[in-house]
Amino acid sequence: MTLLYQPKEGSVLICDFRGYEVPEIIKIRPVIVIRRHRTNKLLVTVVPLSTTAPQTVLAHHLQLESHLQGANPVCWAKCDIVATVSLGRLDRIKSKDRHGKRTYKISELSSEQFLAVKAAVRGALGL
Repeated sequence: MTLLYQPKEGSVLICDFRGYEVPEIIKIRPVIVIRRHRTNKLLVTVVPLSTTAPQTVLAHHLQLESHLQGANPVCWAKCDIVATVSLGRLDRIKSKDRHGKRTYKISELSSEQFLAVKAAVRGALGL
């Protein structure tokens, strides 16, 4: 199911990057919404998250707590890989409650974490 509205900035969602081409991201992965599009309500700008630590940690790699159930306790924001995507690529995070029933959620970064992500993106893009 795709989202029918622009999520808040700082939201953590799942994005389907299939259809992109290598060396771009080409799989489904969690992302942080860093900006709503001002004129097109069907677009948002995102930064991907990875549970794999970079081989060399650089200023545009930011370690955060994971927002995925059962995943590593930390994840990495790859702030040098910024993409503007359609809401049709986004979905809520799927998990299971203690009874095994599927649930859907949208996580949010703290204000401090979101400011750090934006600063890392600015640094990665030379802004």
